[in-house]
Amino acid sequence: MDWKIIHIDEVDSTNNWLREHANSSPDSLSNDSPICVVAEYQTAGKGCGTNRWESERGKNLLISLLIHPTEVSANRQFAISQWVSVALCELLERYTQKKVQIKWPNDIYVEDKKIAGILIENTLHGDHIKDSIIGIGLNVNQWEFHSDAPNPVSLCQLLGHELNKEALLDEFLQGKPMVSPEETDGFRYGNRLYRKGQLAAYEGQNGRFQATLYDVEPDGHLILNDESGQQRRYAFKEVQFII
Repeated sequence: MDWKIIHIDEVDSTNNWLREHANSSPDSLSNDSPICVVAEYQTAGKGCGTNRWESERGKNLLISLLIHPTEVSANRQFAISQWVSVALCELLERYTQKKVQIKWPNDIYVEDKKIAGILIENTLHGDHIKDSIIGIGLNVNQWEFHSDAPNPVSLCQLLGHELNKEALLDEFLQGKPMVSPEETDGFRYGNRLYRKGQLAAYEGQNGRFQATLYDVEPDGHLILNDESGQQRRYAFKEVQFII
């Protein structure tokens, strides 16, 4: 992809910026070219739901991508999440030489610690995706974290030195895994699932329970097998991992 890159010093969230400017400036942002917005600082960086993303000014990659995957049908929109998650994992493994996994649906983990989060907002046109805004927060050069997030980690903590963020971003955007979401392989996503095949604790509407993560369906539903042998199927936010 040939990305148009827009740099911003400070913004509430890069996803918000892209959404607002795509609606107000159709001539510049609604064509077929993919766009990457990069911020040095977010005053209201968003995770999934009501979660906030902690990031020290200038230390991490805070980006949002605008793409137009019109060939992806609405019932396959989870492919966008699979595509970006796998691309991030493959990038980070080249740097860390450690196993990088995906905590369903799209948090990126190194061992038991969260190094990146993804927030995807799709706009549909009929039965296909019109636009997709993909927000990514990747911990790069932040040495200390002060929020109540239970398990953050950064690349500099793992490697013992800081990195060139611009070079890291360029490698991500130009990497082969970022060629096209239409070519997503769900097998690669499934093989990277955090806790796959492991008995672990989860919490659902009826309280905590032990289960083994079996798989994720093409539409994004999580499949767990509980200790009684019952298979449980969950949509996003219907179940929590107990870390």
